[in-house]
Amino acid sequence: MIKLIRVDYRLLHGQVAVSWTSNLNIDAILLVSDTLKKDKMRMQTIALAKPSGVKVVAKTTSEAIEQLRSGVTDKYSLLIVCETVAIAEKIINCTNFKELNLGNVSFRKNTTKFSNSVYLNDQEAALIQEMINHGVNVFAQMIPDDTKHSFK
Repeated sequence: MIKLIRVDYRLLHGQVAVSWTSNLNIDAILLVSDTLKKDKMRMQTIALAKPSGVKVVAKTTSEAIEQLRSGVTDKYSLLIVCETVAIAEKIINCTNFKELNLGNVSFRKNTTKFSNSVYLNDQEAALIQEMINHGVNVFAQMIPDDTKHSFK
């Protein structure tokens, strides 16, 4: 069962590994990135951040969608962490999950600040608006104890 879908370009780090997994009673984390598996150093860093007792799996977007549709992930209390807003939109569409946490979308050229840790370009903002129009609750929240900031 999906507990949360989050966008965080860092994928797995202290905040995700400790705060969200314990708060939501997560036993599996699905990292969705089309570049992670090709980057040995990032994969080693991810392995070091893995919380004890929690299964962590890295998949490309297409692999993640295939697994989610197959039902193989249904037995887990699942946190899905997507590297980008575009990937998250595909995962939301595939699962019909109605919440999206924007944890950390980094500053880049031609982005606008939407919160302390969320910078979106025009294409990302349009995807967010489209998801909101389809009933998805999109919010920024770094850790569970922080206040949720709705994008509605």
